Amino acid sequence: MTRMNPFRRQILLPAVRWARCLFLAWLCLAWSRPATAAGPDSPAGPVFQAGAVTVDITPEKLPVSSAGSMTPRMADQVHDPLQVRCLVLDDGRSKVAIAVCDSCMIPREIFDQAKDQASRATGIPTDHVLCSATHTHTAVTVTPVFQSTVETDYCRFLTERIAAAIVQAHRQREPARIGWAVGYNPRQVFNRRWYMRPGAQMPDPFGAGSDQVRMNPPRAHSDLLRPAGPIDPEIPVISVQARDGRPLAVLAAYSLHYVGGVPPRSLSADYFGEFARQLTVLMDAAGTDPPFVGIMANGTSGDINNINFSEPAVTRQPFDQIRLVAADVARSAVQAIRRVPYHDWVPLDMVETEVEAAVRRPDAAELAQARNILTEAGPGPWRDRRTVYANETVHLAEYPPTVRMKLQALRIGDLAIATSPCETFVETGLAVRQASPFRPTFVIELANGYNGYLPTPEQHALGGYETWRAKSSYLEVDAEPVIRRTLLELLQTLAQRSSAGDR
Repeated sequence: MTRMNPFRRQILLPAVRWARCLFLAWLCLAWSRPATAAGPDSPAGPVFQAGAVTVDITPEKLPVSSAGSMTPRMADQVHDPLQVRCLVLDDGRSKVAIAVCDSCMIPREIFDQAKDQASRATGIPTDHVLCSATHTHTAVTVTPVFQSTVETDYCRFLTERIAAAIVQAHRQREPARIGWAVGYNPRQVFNRRWYMRPGAQMPDPFGAGSDQVRMNPPRAHSDLLRPAGPIDPEIPVISVQARDGRPLAVLAAYSLHYVGGVPPRSLSADYFGEFARQLTVLMDAAGTDPPFVGIMANGTSGDINNINFSEPAVTRQPFDQIRLVAADVARSAVQAIRRVPYHDWVPLDMVETEVEAAVRRPDAAELAQARNILTEAGPGPWRDRRTVYANETVHLAEYPPTVRMKLQALRIGDLAIATSPCETFVETGLAVRQASPFRPTFVIELANGYNGYLPTPEQHALGGYETWRAKSSYLEVDAEPVIRRTLLELLQTLAQRSSAGDR
């Protein structure tokens, strides 16, 4: 055997060892990296993936209690299905899930349990899951507001279906492209709180006589002066495509409370469900595999509805107004989608925190008065507001002194979403958007729980239905500034992490 020259051994052996170490290091790195794909935004970066599904949450048994009214209401038929629509995004390093449910309002306990189940099955952290309710007023009661009875069995069913939607959307992930734009439609949103002429009747259920504005006043009435707040006509849209151009999902948001005009004793997803159907047709997305998922989340619409109070009412057949509104908003959304620039990869990031707010509980004198009113009225259910709110007062006396609420901020590239667990006034949504470091930014309300109306302190001072103390409006007067400030802090955290390169 030929011996290696000592000089060559001294030079080559260390070089071979060094090369071997480099190769092993590269191999370990390759194994630990997520899959990669070429793209203009990330030439050799992680693959961006997305999956979307629609899961039915229509109750399997009827009749059921249906929330959305001060008086008890039962539904024994289904006009159109209730659904949870879910989108899962994966940038190769972080995953987020967004689930929007056809429900009036959903308590935090249901959302938290669904997130826990989905997280165990998918590995998506619970603080990277955003769940919200659309606020259709013709869904199943799962939150005890006014005299509606909670359907306990349905609560378990709903929890399981929300989790199943997240799991299925996660399972269906495929390489995708994503982009966003902002549509515009001022035709379907109107502020429902109005200043009235001096001397106009504005009764409140507590006999205080201090209200300065009226919610849902008589239409085209001579006592109407002007709306007490603005509207938000924007329709932000997030569009997701497969790499071959197939539409996978569109997530939109619009600050519209709901539409109504559903046939009596019927369950319906209201315009939120009809928007998804209309959008599928307009995008020529019917019959895609997997099925296209259109999602309409509720923006900040605590003081916004679909009634133009400056004009006389127009009589329509049940569900006709829902179709008209959904078609108009869907057309505006499609116009925005046509302007979307798509990205093969964008970073995802999400932060979550909790805030604590005091509860406006009644004092001893108010509680005693409420009990006297109920005694005089006799057993319920009750229909006059004075007695209905007396019953609410008795229930609020049992509430804890404070409640904790979950807030989130989500970054998708240069876009951001903030969340509120309340029926949030449009002023808050506009303020968060204006002060956010991201463009565009929008707020999804009724997210991750339900904590009633959220008027600003200025709107609290004006009074009106949304401020009347009840299970639908119980947070302290100064809760809105705390929530607004915290959301902006979360958005700033995302911006700092982005600029620092932590993502």
